[in-house]
Amino acid sequence: MRLGIIGLPQSGKTTIFNALTRGDRPTAMTGGRVEVHTAVVDVPDTRLDRLVEIYHPKKISPAKVIYADIAGLNGSANGNSNGNKGEISGELINHLATMDGFLHVVRCFPDESVAHIMGSVDPQRDIANMDTELLLSDLIVVERKLERLGEERKKGGRDKAAIEREQELFTRLQAHLSEEKPLREMELTPEELKSLSSYSFLTLRPMLVVLNLAEGQDAPDVSGVTSYDEVVALQGQLEMEIAQLLPDEAKEFLQEYGITEPSLNRMIQVSYDLLGLQSFFTVGEDDCHAWTVERGSTARRSAGTIHSDLEKGFIRAEVVSYEDLSSLGSLAKAREAGKLRVEGKEYIVKDGEIMHVLFNV
Repeated sequence: MRLGIIGLPQSGKTTIFNALTRGDRPTAMTGGRVEVHTAVVDVPDTRLDRLVEIYHPKKISPAKVIYADIAGLNGSANGNSNGNKGEISGELINHLATMDGFLHVVRCFPDESVAHIMGSVDPQRDIANMDTELLLSDLIVVERKLERLGEERKKGGRDKAAIEREQELFTRLQAHLSEEKPLREMELTPEELKSLSSYSFLTLRPMLVVLNLAEGQDAPDVSGVTSYDEVVALQGQLEMEIAQLLPDEAKEFLQEYGITEPSLNRMIQVSYDLLGLQSFFTVGEDDCHAWTVERGSTARRSAGTIHSDLEKGFIRAEVVSYEDLSSLGSLAKAREAGKLRVEGKEYIVKDGEIMHVLFNV
């Protein structure tokens, strides 16, 4: 799972990236250059913490998210402070297209020493500008495809009905984008989505807006902008400073400020949910492991995330809810209490369940 951190220059993208990764990358401007830095981040999960308390395993394996700090977008598709407009470069689109979703970091903090590319701090405007930049990129792809389809229909050679079906789909995409609506808000069938998977449509990907606040600043109202999936507000600089403390120091800091949990943790969890993912667990003295699967995955398919042999030779799965295992304290006690169920290959695994797979290859 890869999530791209995007935003206007000086919005605090790298500050958020450093907070996520406990890193210290310089936060200076890149001058519009395309730069991408990636890191793997553990998904915080109190359920895994509890399972570790029960089993005291030799190894702990949390779920992972890959975050990429992507520089190069500057709102120029909608006109920057100089009035110039521009198309997203092919190099940048190639990087963006590898992402499963985006975190749009929006500057809300005032700082006279750090100039805003648009001349002033205005979160709603900045969200709209970034949306426009991504929308324009998709619209260009659609219009070029329609031109090619028109030429192909004149020349012949391919099934005419197939060309017409593509023209109908891309005409719908064009109309939707022309209304300044992202493609993720469009009703598309699974077959249509599959046919579009080879295109670099940026607005098909889910979007989380991250409001980057100054310390003590209240989050602004951005309800007037609706083309995102969820909003998280956090104090980026403070979160970065907390993340770079030693665990005991961070705990003491949070207690002093009356903070129960860093906002960064919620952002990680929300970005994990953003992609329609969930975790199930395998437990034991050797390893307590959180495995990532799409919501709605079957037991057999979920077993395949552990090892392909488990999917190939799947017989059945023993399943217990996290709540039951947490309260009872072991799989053996869950079995005695009748809480450990036997499920077949088509069983739909639920978030947080603990699963033991029986297989034969």
